[in-house]
Amino acid sequence: MAPKRIKLIMNPNADMGNAWRQASDLRSLVEEHGQADWAGTVYPTHASQLAEQAAHDGYDLVIALGGDGTVHEVVNGLMRVPADKRPALATVPLGSGNDFAYNIGMEHDVQKAMLQILTGETRKMDVAVLEDEHGRREYWDNTINVGFGGSVNIYSHSLPVVRGFLMYLVAVILTIIRNYDVLKVQFTTDTDSWEEEVMMIAICNGPREGGGFQTAPDALMDDGLLDYTTVTKVSRAMMFRLIPEFMNGTIDGFKQINMGRMKRMQISSNKPLYLHTDGEVFAGFANDIRQLSIEIMPQALDVVVPKTDD
Repeated sequence: MAPKRIKLIMNPNADMGNAWRQASDLRSLVEEHGQADWAGTVYPTHASQLAEQAAHDGYDLVIALGGDGTVHEVVNGLMRVPADKRPALATVPLGSGNDFAYNIGMEHDVQKAMLQILTGETRKMDVAVLEDEHGRREYWDNTINVGFGGSVNIYSHSLPVVRGFLMYLVAVILTIIRNYDVLKVQFTTDTDSWEEEVMMIAICNGPREGGGFQTAPDALMDDGLLDYTTVTKVSRAMMFRLIPEFMNGTIDGFKQINMGRMKRMQISSNKPLYLHTDGEVFAGFANDIRQLSIEIMPQALDVVVPKTDD
């Protein structure tokens, strides 16, 4: 793959501020494969603006250097642009979770990941869109998690001492101890409708989130469908029991877990919904969002993935 113009968007604050050290080592590797332009983010949502501007400036490829939050912002910027002018997306994993990068097969080592991009191939992937009852609309590429997973994400942002998967694991334990919230939810999809008391709703384009939790082990990012996983009302002891199952992707078969696929879903809850989109807090503890509308946008984005052997 040899795109004409490359824009690299780096979040220097990713991975608790450690990203810039690794990114600085990539410049010589990038220059060996041709010229590229660099830009750094300086405030929240800046990556979205930079990605949108890169599209208007005629770049063929936008590389997100950061974590899942950086990829999320870049995706939102690219999706504001008409499809025929939308650059391809690539990512070098420099964050805490790096779930999107993992799901598309990127190496954890940043040098190897950059080489995968510079020698890789593009694949069309799905993107999803979320809207609440107030009209707030956001694109997302990997997962959203409502209820338990939303609380986990909020707590993870307040844990500066630990990083990576351990950060999310500690946040899971804190959530089990502090938050025992049961939501009465009305679900409506393009094929079904039901009511359920749940503690967690994960809606997934990719299989992994939280740095290593397989909330939808069979999810595919290019099948035109979203996978959902709900956890019904369970005891705290059962919540601890399910942690290794989510880590290993062996959640199928538990009566407390319901799984399925859909193209569209509407959620209406009796209580406020705490949720994240790709690891970014969409609705925190102070919100009063109770309705969500979710829809898949099939093959909306060209994504650079490692080249497969013929």
